[in-house]
Amino acid sequence: MNILVAGFQHETNTFAPTVASYDSFVCGEDFPGLVRGEGLFGLLNVNLPASGFINFVREKGHAVTPVIWAGAGASAHVTTAAYERIAGEIVEAVETASFDAIYLDLHGAMVAQHLDDGEGELLARIRAVVGSQMKIVVSLDSHANVTTQMLSLADGLVAYRTYPHIDMADTGRRAGELLLALSSSDRPAHRVARRVPFLIPVNSMSTMMQPARGMYDLLEELEKEGVLSLSFAPGFPASDFAECGPVVWGYGFDAARIEHAIDALFSRICCPEHQWAVHFEEPDAAVLRAMQVAQTATRPVILADTQDNPGVGGDSNTTGLLRALLKHGAQDAALGLICDPAAAAAAHEAGVGAWIDIGLGGCPQVEGDAPLRGSFQVEALSDGKFVYGGPMMNGKASDLGPMACLRIGGVRIAVSSAKAQLLDRNMYRTVGIAPETMKILVNKSSVHFRADFAAIAQEILVVRSPGPFIADPSQLPWKHLAKEMRTRPRDAA
Repeated sequence: MNILVAGFQHETNTFAPTVASYDSFVCGEDFPGLVRGEGLFGLLNVNLPASGFINFVREKGHAVTPVIWAGAGASAHVTTAAYERIAGEIVEAVETASFDAIYLDLHGAMVAQHLDDGEGELLARIRAVVGSQMKIVVSLDSHANVTTQMLSLADGLVAYRTYPHIDMADTGRRAGELLLALSSSDRPAHRVARRVPFLIPVNSMSTMMQPARGMYDLLEELEKEGVLSLSFAPGFPASDFAECGPVVWGYGFDAARIEHAIDALFSRICCPEHQWAVHFEEPDAAVLRAMQVAQTATRPVILADTQDNPGVGGDSNTTGLLRALLKHGAQDAALGLICDPAAAAAAHEAGVGAWIDIGLGGCPQVEGDAPLRGSFQVEALSDGKFVYGGPMMNGKASDLGPMACLRIGGVRIAVSSAKAQLLDRNMYRTVGIAPETMKILVNKSSVHFRADFAAIAQEILVVRSPGPFIADPSQLPWKHLAKEMRTRPRDAA
């Protein structure tokens, strides 16, 4: 076969302060920058679904027609102009190219300014061109809010099974396996899907812990019992539209077996519901706990600044945890990243060793989060170019613009000119901070940091410092969520 390949990824937090413009996709932010045509082949060594898919189907003797790959870091809505430009390129290729099947590398939680279901709308436009017989298989993030339209228009949807997402390329390979299985069979596959009736907090979705690890272990066992493919997407609980929420689904040629598998998974997810509850630390208590543990620890204590995580829509600029570190006199602490282009520029102008008096960070959308004014010493400077070395985005080249290590009191701060989730140790190293040697690390991340940092952590605390991403879905001002959906386990609808 010749398979058309395209990618369009965005995780939309409709409550976040900053939208995703076309330029956001051009630079990529947390993702590789936008590429077209054979430029996709430059991503084949990066841990992405599209790379896993292309490598797999080529090994099996099939050809690909690459169209575009575009991703931007989590934020508020994708602008109408960005959506229409990128989706339009994909649909135009569908209209003009010659191919036998379609693979799409999508996220599953995209909300644009003019429509709620970005992926479902793209699939609808493609189906209008190719008709009902063309096989379309899609890979999804496990934070996908899987809609009825997505399920009905794609022949197969396949979601990640790890969070942190270290299996992105593996998911592309599994999407390839499903596409080939569907294309080579004369039998129609049965699809079964069930919607979980409560929202799951992002922090409890980590597959490095229970209950999520057990869910996917069961999923993989059930998949061996004559089932083509099973997926569980806990969803992204910050997209305010009717179909936000977790879904479990699967495909198989034996209707009874796929029904049994989905029933078993659904039961495990929902019983008991309270297994998904999360304990959040408050900033002062978390810093004091970290300082106490650090007195005798041989490894860093890590505080996850989850409510300012750029990976879920934060702008990586709040100062709450930084203020708590300074208030309590924390020593040998490092925090990253504070995205503040003006501060980075001031540091580069002053030079290493200089002291600069500035206001650092501050999020206007968070009440009381003004820039932290003080005198900072410039300890190191960087052009912001590095390669991810950890297991999640391994091999991805990144450019965060001019960067600096600023020191105030006992705290070093990695300052960048572009926002990105602190999920890789090389993000500290690029400004001269050796994370393994620190007593305390504050990472602006929710879960992804665990992939590279868990191995060096003495203890990990999830901290609810004020930020634009509300980690407890029940505290969000929902307006469009389905009336029967509960905003936390065991809560009222």
